[in-house]
Amino acid sequence: MPLTTTESRPRPASRRVGYLVAIAVNAALLIVLNAQPGWQGLSFLTSATPQVLGLVNASMAVALAVNLVYWARDPRWLKSLGDLVTAGFTLAVAIRLWQVFPFAFHGSAAWLATAVRVLLIAGITGAGIAIVAQAVTLALLASRYPLHHRPRTGH
Repeated sequence: MPLTTTESRPRPASRRVGYLVAIAVNAALLIVLNAQPGWQGLSFLTSATPQVLGLVNASMAVALAVNLVYWARDPRWLKSLGDLVTAGFTLAVAIRLWQVFPFAFHGSAAWLATAVRVLLIAGITGAGIAIVAQAVTLALLASRYPLHHRPRTGH
C-alpha cells in the first residue's frame, strides 16, 4: 500500500465501545485472578502461578490504562504507541508463561497442555510481529510530520 493512501478506521463511537469492552475485560480478569479465591480457585493453575502473576497483573493494568487513554483520545500516533507498549507486555507475559508453565491438565484434558503451548507460540510470534509493525507505523507517522515542520502554538 502506498504511503499516501489513508486507511479507514472505524468511527469514533465504535472505537470507544471497543475500548470500553477492553477496559471491562481487563478489570474483570484482574478481579478474578486477585480477589478471593482468585487464581487458587482455578483448578488448572499450579502453585507456580505466583511466579507469573505480577507480570500478568502488570500487563492487564497497562492494557486497562492504555484503553482508558484511548477512550479519551486516540489519534493514530497515540494508538500506535499504546499498541507498541501493550505488545511488549504481551510478549513478556507469553515468554514468562512458556518458561514457568503454571498449568496442569490431567486425564482426558491432558491434550490442553499442548494446545496452550501452541497458543503461547502464536502469542509470542504475534506480539513480536506487532512490536515491529507498531514501530514501523510510528516511524512512518513521524516521517510525515517532522519536528521542524510542526505548527507552533502558544506564541
